[in-house]
Amino acid sequence: YHRNSIQQLELPQRKAALIVPAFETLHYRLTFPKSKAELLSMLDMGSLYTFRYHVWPKGHAPTDFAKWRTATVPYRVAWQPDFEPYVVVRRDCPKYDQRFVGFGWNKVSHIMELDAQEYELLVLPNAFMIHMPHAPSFDISKFRLSAGYRGCLQTLREEFHQDLSRRYGAAALKYLTAERSL
Repeated sequence: YHRNSIQQLELPQRKAALIVPAFETLHYRLTFPKSKAELLSMLDMGSLYTFRYHVWPKGHAPTDFAKWRTATVPYRVAWQPDFEPYVVVRRDCPKYDQRFVGFGWNKVSHIMELDAQEYELLVLPNAFMIHMPHAPSFDISKFRLSAGYRGCLQTLREEFHQDLSRRYGAAALKYLTAERSL
């Protein structure tokens, strides 16, 4: 399906990030749905949820899961603060910013950079992934417990915003404005 979507959307010739909608289960064992219809049934029964809706809804809300339920063709979504979808992109797209290792802001900064470079954000109507539960990572534990870690992450975010402003000028102001209004 991904290969066909890449060809049909002419991904090699355009700047687009194909968003793979993310879901999660709280169960350690799950029979993976074989189709979107099966996934929707599991969602309606409560055995699946939209990814992190109860912890960090801003991360995936712009995917517009209500629209995805009935979508039959890819649809465009707009960047929003803290958006961190899983994407399929060309190999020559901007790389993840290496300042953001461990926990925090790796996907957010990557999507922000793609948006700054005017990539289209296209949700695939028949793609999905499911996050399975696991023990918290060492880095998220450090983030939660260490004011120093959180302070360093904030400093890196500010540096990243400054770098975006230098590279993209006034067009990057929307990211800084969004950050300050949160």
